[in-house]
Amino acid sequence: MNTNLKINIRPTTVLDVPLIFKFIKELAKYENLEDQVTATEEIIKESLFGKKQYAEALIVEADSKPVGLVLFLHNFSTFIGKPGIYIEDLYIKEEFRGMGIGRNIFEYLSNLAKERNCGRIDWVVLDWNPARKFYEKMGAVPVDNWLIYRLTGDKLDELSENHQKSKN
Repeated sequence: MNTNLKINIRPTTVLDVPLIFKFIKELAKYENLEDQVTATEEIIKESLFGKKQYAEALIVEADSKPVGLVLFLHNFSTFIGKPGIYIEDLYIKEEFRGMGIGRNIFEYLSNLAKERNCGRIDWVVLDWNPARKFYEKMGAVPVDNWLIYRLTGDKLDELSENHQKSKN
């Protein structure tokens, strides 16, 4: 582990859109999900920096070199009555993993959560991802008895169209 790295985590600006998109594509390749990336730089720009900002992104730098991305948004827990932070994507270039950068990211996000009065941080991990061991070592636990469901594509369109028809 190289503990001499100078780690910096910073909020992104619109000028970072090409870098954000590059990291998204690298993450998709790592997860063998490249075929699912339909976003473009323009879509990312509008979603993160447009009139309605749907998420926030952080660039992770090691010795002033961009080595990772964290993309997150706020959710809300009705049970605890507070917002939370939901990490949509966390990516560190492979050659920089295991160097303490992940812990730096979670310390940064935990501090941000406290500053924003958030009650928790959530994220989803693919079952084969070796990062699970790191998350558990930090004290994170998998949530039992909850399954992720997703509505997307044609089925999302179909339900929306049915709603529009029922309004007319």
